[in-house]
Amino acid sequence: MALPGFYYGQQMGRAFVYVIIGGGVAAGYAAHEFVKRGVAHGELCIISEEPVAPYERPALSKGYLLPEGIELILGTRVKSADVRRKTLLTATGETISYKYLIVATGARALKLEEFGVNGLDAPNVCYLRDLADADRLVDVMQSCSGGNAVVIGGGYIGMECAASLVINKLNATMVFPEAQCSKSLLLIFEMGANFLLTWLWWVLEFVQTQVYSRPINHGEGGIKVNGKMQSSNTSVYAIGDVAAFPVKIVGETRRLEHVDSARKSARHAVAAIMEPEKTGEFDYLPFFYSRVFTLSWQFYGDNAGEVVHFGDFSGHTFGAYWINKGHLVGSFLEGGTKEQYEAIAQTTRLKPKIEDLAELERQGLGFALSVSQKPVSSRPTDVAGSSIVLEKPLYAWHAAAGVIVAASIAAFAYWYGRRRRRW
Repeated sequence: MALPGFYYGQQMGRAFVYVIIGGGVAAGYAAHEFVKRGVAHGELCIISEEPVAPYERPALSKGYLLPEGIELILGTRVKSADVRRKTLLTATGETISYKYLIVATGARALKLEEFGVNGLDAPNVCYLRDLADADRLVDVMQSCSGGNAVVIGGGYIGMECAASLVINKLNATMVFPEAQCSKSLLLIFEMGANFLLTWLWWVLEFVQTQVYSRPINHGEGGIKVNGKMQSSNTSVYAIGDVAAFPVKIVGETRRLEHVDSARKSARHAVAAIMEPEKTGEFDYLPFFYSRVFTLSWQFYGDNAGEVVHFGDFSGHTFGAYWINKGHLVGSFLEGGTKEQYEAIAQTTRLKPKIEDLAELERQGLGFALSVSQKPVSSRPTDVAGSSIVLEKPLYAWHAAAGVIVAASIAAFAYWYGRRRRRW
């Protein structure tokens, strides 16, 4: 059934001011931002290969993200793009023109045939990419209750799927090429989560594949964009998993596969298109989070350098800092409060200098709480007599500047008053 306010018909040679390719989180949030900024009815179009409107892909819920008045061209694949003429050719043969194009195609799960594995038509080989995949996976899980499963992939989706399988009474085995799971997730196992040991069953009843993902129809590095999410072609922007953008805090161009990056890059790209003079560079702090069984953690920054663990490993709250080239560049926290998560995020963004790792371990979460409560600074000073260096607030400079300004105003007022008496 068609949703009110959407247009499902196809006409040859349609033209739009803004066209978004893709039907996931980034596409939905970009559309929301366009509407929020007053895009006119009929100016915006979304082209998606899926038969449904954009939805929250991480939860694979059926809640649509879009308001009314946006033209949807669903179940349609874009075959090619002519960026010089600003036109798209769909698989149905329709040509669609645009003024601005946003590529939000996301990433896809690798197929087993790409590794030379046969038998891909087996009924219990599943992937998880879209709503149809999720529905099929649920059906297979229900039909195999009490059986055994293998998850190929050690990232966030692989971990979360394995946990879901166990919750649904299947024995799950994780298989991945590295020596460990995703580096941030490894901390969970280092600190005593032994549930992986209960998953080691090798009888295959079905395979859920989430090896690695890569941008759809693009190279491994994604579409390279600048700080406004703009590609080398000034009319083409890329957002979400497919975009490789400058991550200022690490000084590198990276492609980040997470819903938070998708949402925020979408909003920034739309702002850059509609208000380019008022929109600065995208200054994103890498952020990842996940929930596995009773564990709920957040990670900020970069997992590079030496790791310093802290907290009660047998309890509910523990974490780690990553120190690279003498500065704190990454933070992980499990079981934190809203205020504690905000503190590690702010501390990571500040990148304080660290000289004594043992002292940092001793202070633990208290270090981030202390740093986050201090004003922004410009000169280094020691904290609590330790070798952890923070920045010293320039209160003296602020006071001196205030005195100078006040004196200048007073002198002007005195001069102006004498002039008025003369008049």
